[in-house]
Amino acid sequence: MKLILLIGTGSFIGGISRHLLSLLIQARSVSLFPFHTLIVNIVGCFFIGFVLGVFDRGQISHEWKLFFTTGILGGFTTFSAFSSETFILFRDGNSGYALLYILASVLLGLLATYAAYLLIK
Repeated sequence: MKLILLIGTGSFIGGISRHLLSLLIQARSVSLFPFHTLIVNIVGCFFIGFVLGVFDRGQISHEWKLFFTTGILGGFTTFSAFSSETFILFRDGNSGYALLYILASVLLGLLATYAAYLLIK
């Protein structure tokens, strides 16, 4: 039960953080391109690499790893929003933006995770 509450609390923190960061980014962008979700996901990928690196060094317990990865970062990152925004870009005839968004999300996400992991290792 303790682990469930830990993950749930982390998810709450991550979801609220995602919403606030998305609002901040959207307020500064006038593009059709969904920069807010892309940035949130790249930031989330970076921090998940960081947490995995810290865990592999034995500096945090399995419970705290789940709090950060499944809880906070699971609540923070937004694959369902990515899917929805990509679909809308394709549906509305913005195929170039859709393909760019897919490539940028996947490649930058993987690079951010790897970079943070290497930083910690």
